[in-house]
Amino acid sequence: MPSASVIIPAHNEARVIGRLLSRLLDGAAPGEFDIVVVANGCADDTASVARDFGVRVVETPVPSKREALRLGDQAAAAHPRVYVDADVEVGAAGVRALRDALGAGTLAAAPERALALDDRPWPVRAYYAVWNRLPAVREGLFGRGVIAVSEEGNRRLMDLPPVMGDDLAASLAFAPGERRVVRTAHAVIHPPRTLGDLMRRRIRAVTVVAEIEQGPMAAQEARTGPRDLLAVAGRAPWLLPHLGVFLGVTLVARARARRAVRAKDYTTWLRDESSRT
Repeated sequence: MPSASVIIPAHNEARVIGRLLSRLLDGAAPGEFDIVVVANGCADDTASVARDFGVRVVETPVPSKREALRLGDQAAAAHPRVYVDADVEVGAAGVRALRDALGAGTLAAAPERALALDDRPWPVRAYYAVWNRLPAVREGLFGRGVIAVSEEGNRRLMDLPPVMGDDLAASLAFAPGERRVVRTAHAVIHPPRTLGDLMRRRIRAVTVVAEIEQGPMAAQEARTGPRDLLAVAGRAPWLLPHLGVFLGVTLVARARARRAVRAKDYTTWLRDESSRT
């Protein structure tokens, strides 16, 4: 039996899914992981690219990440379950570390973020320099592209209400004592390459928080307040110019998200294509 099932929902990810599968399979023993790629509503070669790596592929015409997660869960052969976004990178060693962290009261685990920022413009790097230091960001399981859950934790995830921000909802589904960020596991996150695409991501994030706050789940712990920003500035005064960028992006994103929030449009997905090049 495989030691874990790795479920990868993928919508038009032919350009990037190969880099993820290459890292997952590199160093993994034959049959160690049950890897299931769920190509959902794809108009590109995502499914065929994944099949070339010898992993199982499930296809559905429905372009829905939630539906893809459900289908992947039905097809999975083992517990724990590790859910991985197709546009990030995590290796076999990282999956093992997450798998082994579960148990003894830990129902969910996620890796540290490794932000690929070297070739990003300064405003993007400035934003993430602040964002990555915020307490909610450091402690939450969201924004990492990978979450591993025990069998009990998986049942809790499958019972969550349908929301656009599935990773934030997943993080909030577990109390601090039930979840863990595993410092020895790393996921490479590819941030936007342009300020415009960063704004698209942040508008989506604001909309996600509004949807969850208006539903049965409380998202206060995902909020950032003035005290958090002052604490960041106090620990790293050199970040003051970066804080200006962070505040500017945040305020503009909130203003632009108001229309969607007022209309309760929680289905329009503002996808960042620049990070997939």
